[in-house]
Amino acid sequence: MSPSPVFQLEQVSCRFGTVTALTDCSLSILPGERVALIGPSGAGKSTLLSLLNGSQVPTLGRVVIMGQDVSRLNVRKRRRIQQLVGTVYQQHHLVGNLAVIHNVNAGQLGRWPLPKALWSLVWPQNVDAAAHALAQVGIADKLYARTDRLSGGQQQRVALARVLLQDPAAILADEPISSVDPERSRALMDLLRQLSETTGKTLVISLHEVEFAVKYCDRIIGLRQGQILFDAPAQAITKAMMTSLYQL
Repeated sequence: MSPSPVFQLEQVSCRFGTVTALTDCSLSILPGERVALIGPSGAGKSTLLSLLNGSQVPTLGRVVIMGQDVSRLNVRKRRRIQQLVGTVYQQHHLVGNLAVIHNVNAGQLGRWPLPKALWSLVWPQNVDAAAHALAQVGIADKLYARTDRLSGGQQQRVALARVLLQDPAAILADEPISSVDPERSRALMDLLRQLSETTGKTLVISLHEVEFAVKYCDRIIGLRQGQILFDAPAQAITKAMMTSLYQL
């Protein structure tokens, strides 16, 4: 018996006013898959990720996350589903003047009662869990460092540690290597692949760098002008497919 999909899109279209971001997209992503979304700027990759984490609902069609139709959920149930999907954003969304531990602990705020969350800003809670998450991403020594004094690559790792502490079933990453040099890009992609392999978490990542997509992911989805041009195993990607995807 095959496992149930983590994510399922059924003939999904997404419009913002007069702008159509996605048109008639259907796909299914199974537990443990590593999927890359590639395509030119404006192809709809970020919109697709926002549908997968439940922060956006489709204009048409169905988005099903872990068996739940997002459009049918009330706000409370949608937040519960969103806690099972961790997102690493391109801009990190960290609070620079706070210590690293506070930014990492933000991954647990959805599960903590308000008094505990507020008290944690004074006296950090769950220190061992936060330290373990930082150790997983290779910066265990930065637990009490001020976040805005870290390098860009280190801040990216803090953002990933925050998602690890959230302990989601799936991790989404929106252009995580667009602002780092090639060496850091390889290190971050190595880390994401290792975490996916060791924890079994599903990974969906949008990338501009096709070579990284092919090297680190099992499956490639090519988006162009809001439509899925192809959905294929990484080893089946051809030069002709890339040409049609990125043609002017």
